[in-house]
Amino acid sequence: MSEGETIVALAARGDGVTQSGRFVPMTAPGDRIEGAAVVPGPHRQDPPCRHFPECGGCQLQHVDDAAYANYLNDRIAAALAAQGLGIPDLRAPHLSPPRTRRRASLKAAAGLVGFNAEASHRIIDMRECHVVRPELFALVAPLRRLIRGRAAATMTLADQGVDLLLEGVTVEGLEATEAMIAFAQENGLARLALDDGYGAQTLWEAQPVTISLSGVPVALPHGAFLQATAEGEAALVAAVREAAGGAGIVADLFAGLGTFALALNAKVYAAEGARDAAAALKGSGRGVFVDHRDLYRRPLDAAELNRFEAVVLDPPRAGAREQVDALAASSVPRIAYVSCNPATFARDARALIEGGYRLDWVQPVGQFRWSVHVELAACFSR
Repeated sequence: MSEGETIVALAARGDGVTQSGRFVPMTAPGDRIEGAAVVPGPHRQDPPCRHFPECGGCQLQHVDDAAYANYLNDRIAAALAAQGLGIPDLRAPHLSPPRTRRRASLKAAAGLVGFNAEASHRIIDMRECHVVRPELFALVAPLRRLIRGRAAATMTLADQGVDLLLEGVTVEGLEATEAMIAFAQENGLARLALDDGYGAQTLWEAQPVTISLSGVPVALPHGAFLQATAEGEAALVAAVREAAGGAGIVADLFAGLGTFALALNAKVYAAEGARDAAAALKGSGRGVFVDHRDLYRRPLDAAELNRFEAVVLDPPRAGAREQVDALAASSVPRIAYVSCNPATFARDARALIEGGYRLDWVQPVGQFRWSVHVELAACFSR
């Protein structure tokens, strides 16, 4: 490393990058590289968690919010540039506050409970956490006492409390079952389910578990997708409402449990490929027309799409190439695209732009604080 170089940006995986293009781990923009030493710059902060950087849950606790926000914008801008697209109105990112993540998947083995170490299966025994909700962290110590073998614990904060799914835990016999139910009751769980490899089975549920979306309680299936934080969800919902532009008839594609369908003041057609999620949304009682439909195998064609004044699109990380091709050939005036992968978003954006759409603006959302995970909502129009 040559002397006197300055870190000018953060690379995709969080390493600092100098003006000469060198990658330096655990550095922040503005840091100076003097030989083997790093002279802290204005965007370096003291990591709040004792487990950083060993724990793989966070990669960027050593940078301040300004640098982290720039990182999110840079990831999106770079993805668009890689597709030959100009940078639109790239808005200031919304950052979820610390300790607001309402869903976490932890590993457990031999009395250890926590996230895995970065790029490893080694479990970091969690003694503090600055990203998950306190209600979830409160279960770590009880789980440490409960689980002796290797297992996975997925915790979700529902309306009624914590919904806990244990994978790799076998309960045999009346005594073991009663002990597990007692654990659920003593720790105030909303639901306890076990998955021994054949799907989740509810062992304890005091009352039907729901998650409220725009004030509407929706049944929460085991393992259903949920936005990571309530704050991030609110930011995405606001962006989708703006992008839909007051449309009266809207299609919500990859609708999930109805995060966006239930937030729109419109007649909504909602297509979702997961059967349990589609059934939960249908049972919400809010008049959304729900279609259990695999949009990868059977995307809406241009004729079907042309009935709508706006389309909301929230695909998985793989993007929505098949559905986007049909959208590009449609006459839908407005599209709200929500993405958790800038690369596939940019690929799909290029197809829409080549089909005649404009990319009006992008709203970055940092729900996974201090991680390299980037989410966004975007507005397309024609």
